[in-house]
Amino acid sequence: MSQEFNTFGREVVLDVKGVDFQLLNNVRELEQQLVDAAEECDATVVGVLPVKFNPQGATVAVVLSESHLTIHTYPEKGFAGLNCYTCGSSVDPELAIRYLIEVMKPNSYSGVLIYRGQEGPLKVVPFE
Repeated sequence: MSQEFNTFGREVVLDVKGVDFQLLNNVRELEQQLVDAAEECDATVVGVLPVKFNPQGATVAVVLSESHLTIHTYPEKGFAGLNCYTCGSSVDPELAIRYLIEVMKPNSYSGVLIYRGQEGPLKVVPFE
């Protein structure tokens, strides 16, 4: 008996600008916010890797059973790059990213939503 594997996934790639230095430099706060964002979209957290850089900056990777949620920060620039990729259709990465936008309160953001694992080329649309 063969099992069908669904490769459908959605990925949001987002740049946020004009974010508070203290938030972007606080690895523990970022870790909590990413875990909360994962819970917001009903994802299952299986691991968290926070890394604090010197003199500033952080990376947090949250491994999900559905894939991952990450952030890499440049506090001195007020900038962070976020990425949330989820497989299947039951977990919506847009909900996690929207939660983080609400928490981070950037002056601006831009990104794309990528539909992955489908026939043909990647479908990429603006994230609004």
